[in-house]
Amino acid sequence: MLPQGFALPASCYPVVFVAPFLAETTSRFVESVALLPGVRLGLVTQEPAERIDPRLRARLAAHWRVDDAVDPEQISGAVTQLAGRIGPPRRLLGALEQLQVPLAQVRDALGIEGMRPEAAANFRDKSRMKEVLHRAGVPCARFQLARSPEQALEFARQVGFPLVAKPPAGAAALNTFRVDDEVALREILTVEPPSQARPVLYEEFVVGEEHSFDAVSLGGRMIWHSLTHYSPGPLEVLENPWIQWTVLLPREIDAPGYDDIRRIGAATLDALGMVTGLSHLEWFRRKDGSIAVSEVAARPPGAQFTTLISYAHEVDFYRAWARLMVFEEFDPPPRRYAAGVAYLRGQGRGRVRRIEGLERAQEELGSLVVEARLPRPGQPQASSYEGEGYVVLRHPRTEVVARALSRLVSLVRVELEP
Repeated sequence: MLPQGFALPASCYPVVFVAPFLAETTSRFVESVALLPGVRLGLVTQEPAERIDPRLRARLAAHWRVDDAVDPEQISGAVTQLAGRIGPPRRLLGALEQLQVPLAQVRDALGIEGMRPEAAANFRDKSRMKEVLHRAGVPCARFQLARSPEQALEFARQVGFPLVAKPPAGAAALNTFRVDDEVALREILTVEPPSQARPVLYEEFVVGEEHSFDAVSLGGRMIWHSLTHYSPGPLEVLENPWIQWTVLLPREIDAPGYDDIRRIGAATLDALGMVTGLSHLEWFRRKDGSIAVSEVAARPPGAQFTTLISYAHEVDFYRAWARLMVFEEFDPPPRRYAAGVAYLRGQGRGRVRRIEGLERAQEELGSLVVEARLPRPGQPQASSYEGEGYVVLRHPRTEVVARALSRLVSLVRVELEP
């Protein structure tokens, strides 16, 4: 239990943030909360205090290390310990998808405001999500949570190939892959058959353009949204490590052509139980114009999306998220620019050998660049689909950014060698 009778000045607002490891993007979210007026921030990590960046460490009111920062029992113990230092927390936050259910469980147990376990499970368990959306009439791909090889084979006979296989609690397309035919499916089922303990989610392979829909909800109402276009889709990117993919945030997000996804996006969040927070929804536009919702996460988007949103609106969206989650305040910003990011991914395996085309790209596109992290010779190959570097572009006209992204990935080539 949290300490009783703990008195703090009225200006103090205790908050606990859980972050297993402090990657750069996670640190930006943590710092944004720490900078809010009146907030006393306690941080729970798996890292010792001395490994926290000194600048961030100076902004913390307290820190507590645990062995497993996604274990609800360890989170609960850490929150209780931190409450003795900063006061009973008003909010318990985390930016990673894997944290959303454990955090909701701890909030429920300790009486902290925020998303509850049932809603968190709706977002985290992808098979449960699809069941909820199907009942609500939200269009999505046909699916089957297979608990036996026979169920997987029967679903394939009903839907046909290709299929998409993924873990029910996956994130960011990790461990997601395409199954092209029955031979491939039977091979997978032989090597790693689904079971009651380890079910596998199989989905219809949707053909069409892939997008995302990021939204802010406040008090159960969607009050702001952003749209992106992927080129190509994340699954193709995962299957082809050499592809340098791009993401475009068009300026015209209120155009009539997006009326259907705005309506479906709001219905999706309502069905899943979103009250207050930032969500990331992935969806397809089929060739016939219809929409299929892929999946939704109750957390900020990854892969520089929050940075893109910041540039497109000329606001610090990390701080906007912090104000939303801590004080339930959000001022919807206007979209002032189109923005996009190109992910520079190496061809081959090993370390970065060289980067070709940078001078030409700088000459042609340098005026559009607002942020870049370029691969460095000798740099190890990245373990994620984001690649070895990225370049962010911005311009008032969407078509200018779209053309520039395409040109950038055609000019720049990253070579790897053992």
